[in-house]
Amino acid sequence: VFWYQQPPRNGLKLIVSSSTWSHNSYEDGYSEAKFEVTRQNTGYSLMTIKNVTAQDEATYFCAANDR
Repeated sequence: VFWYQQPPRNGLKLIVSSSTWSHNSYEDGYSEAKFEVTRQNTGYSLMTIKNVTAQDEATYFCAANDR
């Protein structure tokens, strides 16, 4: 599962990828302290943005590979 952020008038930025049940790999500038990702099963992923500010204004996307 991949979570992306698209700020207004900008391109997509990868926030985090989750390749296993327990391991999330965050890109530089992003952290679990701010963007918490949980997966309950292969068909469900939830990203919670903590302490939201105006800087977090964006469209967020989730992409999954069902292999």
